[in-house]
Amino acid sequence: MAMLGKRRVPTVRRERQPATPTAKSDDGSLVIERLAHDGRGVARDVGGKTVFVDAALPGERVEIAIHRQRKRYDEAHIRQRLSDAASRVEPPCVYATRCGGCDLQHLSVDGQREHKRQVLIDLLKRQAIEAPDEVPMLVGDSAGYRRRARLGVKCDAQGHVHLGFRARGSEQLVDIDSCHVLASPLAALLPKLRAQLESLEAPRHVGHLELLLTDSDGDDDIITVVVRQLRDVPEDEQRWRAFAGRERLACALRRGRQSTDLVWLGDQPRLVTAIDGGRRQLSLALAPGDFLQVNAEINQRLIDTLRAWLAPRGSERLLDLFAGIGNFSLALADDVASVTAVEGSNEMVERLRDNADHNGLSVSALQADLNDPGATIEDLIAGHDTVLLDPPRDGADALCRRLAQSDVTQVAYISCDPASLARDAAHLLAGGFVLSHLAMADMFPHTAHLESLALFQRPVRLERPARSAYRERLRRQQGDLDSPVSGGKR
Repeated sequence: MAMLGKRRVPTVRRERQPATPTAKSDDGSLVIERLAHDGRGVARDVGGKTVFVDAALPGERVEIAIHRQRKRYDEAHIRQRLSDAASRVEPPCVYATRCGGCDLQHLSVDGQREHKRQVLIDLLKRQAIEAPDEVPMLVGDSAGYRRRARLGVKCDAQGHVHLGFRARGSEQLVDIDSCHVLASPLAALLPKLRAQLESLEAPRHVGHLELLLTDSDGDDDIITVVVRQLRDVPEDEQRWRAFAGRERLACALRRGRQSTDLVWLGDQPRLVTAIDGGRRQLSLALAPGDFLQVNAEINQRLIDTLRAWLAPRGSERLLDLFAGIGNFSLALADDVASVTAVEGSNEMVERLRDNADHNGLSVSALQADLNDPGATIEDLIAGHDTVLLDPPRDGADALCRRLAQSDVTQVAYISCDPASLARDAAHLLAGGFVLSHLAMADMFPHTAHLESLALFQRPVRLERPARSAYRERLRRQQGDLDSPVSGGKR
């Protein structure tokens, strides 16, 4: 297809026609037309006003109750479901209707994945970007995939301890004793953690619990519990120390309200995550609080897909921006001529260097503010032909503007927010790149959140005069490129 991966010429805006109301029956019910990007059903009332309906699926006829009215749309929930979509399933989790963690459990797993793929394609289309003909889905187990989580803790006025995740759109905690998506060793710990909290002298001084499941240099995985301790309670510190011993896990206190320090109750363990580096197995050390993809299986699929798409020949000079502890830098280090990894956190840069040394890899690790890239980043970009981006939800707007003007030949972009990806992709395509590959990664099954992987490549290097023309065009299009794009929350 001639326009594959290229930015299309914007069409002339047409005057918006009045919305066609959803068919409404005599009993006042509505028929759901489609899913919004965040997974809610979309219908229209008799006046044509959009209505977002929680937990509704396309084709279903529902009676609703509106719980929030806005000028341009209403938000509602189902009072009664009069018909079921073929894709509707019984949620596998007993807390699905209350817990805000997984909002798509009523939709089949295949239906969830196809919805996410279409969201990715649609958000690119809003920036006039044509997706490749094939957009594969990187998928894995839909249960027991989360290897890290944060559980809220609250002590009510009656002294009862609550442990769980927050309800959707609320600060209220939903008490849980099981979790369908937590890795089984972490899920099995939930009732024991509740009993432990109830045994404390002052559970009200616990803000939350961080759970982490990591590999070790030995045979057994390591479970780590980090207690957010708002105020020192010596008796409770001893109770946590005894709990760690009984359950054979690692435990630490993150103490303080404003500035915090991490104190291990016992010997500090060496926490690692194992990845397949292609030519060898790698072991990356990490600390609680470091960024770690929650889904180890999908993380490995991202690495494998990235290697296949880049097809490195051993001569590439790779620049990894937002490198973290080296998840991608070190996985690709054996395949390219050189790797420079840049991260904003000094601690994580040191961890990346240690990980490179531990695995016998040569990687240059640097600290820099990637949200405000300056001359140092400009020089680094100029010295590399392949750039890898794995930014946070806000994306990499400033970096992609600079990359569009550079001589870089390919940019691999791992995104946790498809709206940010679409905005940044527009900069790259305006600078002469084409979108050659795109994949949806189901990092968070049973939720509307998605990860994606995109590869942008230059078919022909732009000559300098063309770059000057690009800069001028970018200035003229600035307002259009910065227009907001809607998207779901992670």
